Amino acid sequence: MKNIFKISSYILGFLLVFTSCDDVEIIELNPGPSNNAVVSLSASNLVLIEDDADSEVLTVSWREPVFGFDAAATYKIMIDFEGGDFSAPQVIPVGSNLSKIFKGNELNGKLLSLGLVPFEESNVDIKVETTLSASQKMISEPVTLTVTAYSSLLDLSTTWGVVGSATPGGWGNPDILDLPFYTSSESGVYVAYVTLRDGLIKFRENNDWTNNYGDNGADGTLEAGGADIPVTAGTYLVTFDTNNLTYTIEDYSWGLVGSATPGGWGNPDIPDLMMQYNSYQNNWVAVVTLAEGLIKFRLNNDWGLNYGDDGVDGTLEQGGSDIAVTAGHYLVTMDLNTLTYTIEEIDVWGLVGDATANGWDGPNEKFVPDFGINEGYYYINGAVLTNGFIKVRQNDAWAVNYGDDGNDGTLEAGGADIPVTAGTYNIVLNFSVDPPTIAMYPW
Repeated sequence: MKNIFKISSYILGFLLVFTSCDDVEIIELNPGPSNNAVVSLSASNLVLIEDDADSEVLTVSWREPVFGFDAAATYKIMIDFEGGDFSAPQVIPVGSNLSKIFKGNELNGKLLSLGLVPFEESNVDIKVETTLSASQKMISEPVTLTVTAYSSLLDLSTTWGVVGSATPGGWGNPDILDLPFYTSSESGVYVAYVTLRDGLIKFRENNDWTNNYGDNGADGTLEAGGADIPVTAGTYLVTFDTNNLTYTIEDYSWGLVGSATPGGWGNPDIPDLMMQYNSYQNNWVAVVTLAEGLIKFRLNNDWGLNYGDDGVDGTLEQGGSDIAVTAGHYLVTMDLNTLTYTIEEIDVWGLVGDATANGWDGPNEKFVPDFGINEGYYYINGAVLTNGFIKVRQNDAWAVNYGDDGNDGTLEAGGADIPVTAGTYNIVLNFSVDPPTIAMYPW
């Protein structure tokens, strides 16, 4: 049993902010001791370890402010580095609750997303934002937590992959690796989450033909060097059992649906906003632009299996309540192991241009950041482009945009439109170098 030391920090007052088109007026709300909120942390110094991933490690709680009138307030916890300006904090909505219990994996994930270096002691500030309306918000003074995060990157990789004409790399493009299989909870049984086109596939080891399997009888049984396996275009879960040399291919895609998404509650012509598997945290992620409205998570663009949130607490329930969101750009994460989710506001990179489906006005096709060791890398897999031009821009706006003046793969701020020919591409942005680069691999 760990010793828990409780500390409290008394917040010296809240500020109520009223906004107009051009001005922001800051007014102190009912000054005096009765209106001071008290934020408490259940620990002042934490060393997070992976063994405590599912344990309760920190409780953040606060007293409801005295508004002087009836109010239906909602709250957000915000985390930034000590002394930070909270311009890009980690945000945890908690609805009308006056406390939040963090499990180790959730808090650790937030700290890593903030940018903490694993296994190094750091100080972070925690604030609580109270919202009464879009123009009435109060933000507490910070409370400081000393914390050490751990590396949460998993290594679920295997030596096996999916290769073939139905995959981005074809039958062995040296620039594109085979679609990877990952370990599962069962020894010798591997899984791959893949989007394929009409064509053929096989399974092979180490991106090499020395050890490969196909299916001679089209019966789900694998033979060494066997026949190519025909597939139709779609998104699938491929299961490869090396113990029994069998395999299955089944429709499998998680997506966001709802009034806040382009397809609404199920427009048959507009698919759900697709999520991608993140093997480094064994969860599902999506970078999306949402309107103000409601969302849910569902499997295979169908209501047979869907999740909502009955308690507005970040916990998913099958068939649960719609989840309210405000308009913005978000990183959405869903963990099917813990049945939890997060919705974090972030700056997003997108592809824009007359070669894209939505033209120069957007919304842009979003890049997904690398969640592994390649910090600064962003990806779009399977971008369908027509003959025309593209650029890269941030947050569906032109304030920050990149083109390529020399058409050499090096990006310049505000640079020239990038010509492309019709096709399907995997696109890689690399912002870890200066100047940044873009690479496009035909599929």
